[in-house]
Amino acid sequence: MKIDRGTATSYAIPTDAPEADGTFGWHSTTLIVVELQAEGATGLGYTYSHPVTAPLCRDLIDKIAVGSDVWQSADLFHRMRVSQRNYGREGIGATALSAVDVAVWDLKARLLGKPLVALLGQAHGSAPVYGSGGFTAYNDAQLTAQFAGWVEQGIPRMKMKVGTDSNDDLRRVSVARKAIGDKTELFVDANGAYARKQALDFAHRFRHEYGVTWFEEPVSSDDLRGMKLLRDNGPDGLEIAAGEYGWTDMYLRNMLDAEAVDVLQADATRCGGVTGFMAASAMAEAHPLPFSAHCAPSLHLHLACASRPLRHVEYFHDHARIERMLFDGFREPVNGAMSPDLTRPGLGLDFKRQDAEQFRDDI
Repeated sequence: MKIDRGTATSYAIPTDAPEADGTFGWHSTTLIVVELQAEGATGLGYTYSHPVTAPLCRDLIDKIAVGSDVWQSADLFHRMRVSQRNYGREGIGATALSAVDVAVWDLKARLLGKPLVALLGQAHGSAPVYGSGGFTAYNDAQLTAQFAGWVEQGIPRMKMKVGTDSNDDLRRVSVARKAIGDKTELFVDANGAYARKQALDFAHRFRHEYGVTWFEEPVSSDDLRGMKLLRDNGPDGLEIAAGEYGWTDMYLRNMLDAEAVDVLQADATRCGGVTGFMAASAMAEAHPLPFSAHCAPSLHLHLACASRPLRHVEYFHDHARIERMLFDGFREPVNGAMSPDLTRPGLGLDFKRQDAEQFRDDI
C-alpha cells in the first residue's frame, strides 16, 4: 500500500510565561506537524524543533515517502536516514526524520483500525508520569503553584530546572520541597549547566538536604566521562539520567557502553520516531537499565506502554499545554499515570488544524 501524499507545517506557540533552564531561555515553542495519506487514511506525526524542520520533512516526504509501501516502514526509515548524509542526520535532520516516522506508524495503525500500542505489542496498561517544569525563569510563587497543583492532581513525582544561578539553586530546591511535601519524589535537571566537581558537590547536597532522587544531565550529556564520574561517586539513592539528545541509536549505545547513566532517556521526536524509540527501549532492556520518555507526553503514550523497561514519561508543562490545546484525544494523567484510549486508532490523536492556524509559522 503506497503513501499517496503528505504535508509538514510549522507552528510557533507562545509560552504561557517565560521559560528557562540551566543553559537556555525561550518564549515560544515550535511544533512541526506531519500528515501522510494512503487509501483515504491520514497518519499524524509531530516534533518540537525549529521552523526549518518543516521543509526538511517535506523533502523527505516528497523524495522518499511518497510512493513507498507504508508497511515496509523499516526500509523507509533506513532510506530516509541515508538521504540525510550530506546535510546531517543529527539535530534538525533527526527531528524531521522522527516526525515523518511517527506519521508512518500512525498511518499503519489507522489503516488497520488499531491503536498504535497494539501494533507495537502492549507491555503496560498505563504509563507513570512525572510533572516537569519548575523553570529557572519562575519566581517562587509560580514554582510553588505549579508543583502544588500537580500534587493535587495525584502526580507523585516532580522535576525542576536548576543551573542558571548556582548560588540560588539550593534555595529554589528547598522551595520546591516545601511545596510538594516529603512524600512526593523530587527530581532536578541541570541541562548540562554544571562543571564536573560542581555537579558532584550539588549531587550530595541535593540528595542529603532535600531528598532529591533524580539528577538529569548534571554535566553535558556529551561528557560521558563526567556523567560516569557522577554515577560512580554520587550519593546512594540519587539516579543519574540522560539521553534526550540521543539523535541516533549509536549515540545512545555509546552512552550505555560508557556506563554513564542509571536511567536511559530517549525522545521519539528526536531519536528517530517510533522506530528509533523502540530501538532505544530494546537497548535499555538489554543492558539492563530502566527507560524514561522525554517530553511530548501524548506522542510517547502508546510507545511507553509498549516499552518493557519503562520507568515513566515526562509530563512536560509546555508540551502538555500545547497538546491539550491542539490535539483531540489528549489524555490527562489520573493518579499519576496516563492510559491510552484503545478505542481510537493510531496515536489516538487528531490535529485541530483550525485552532492551530493562528500560530502558523511556516517556511
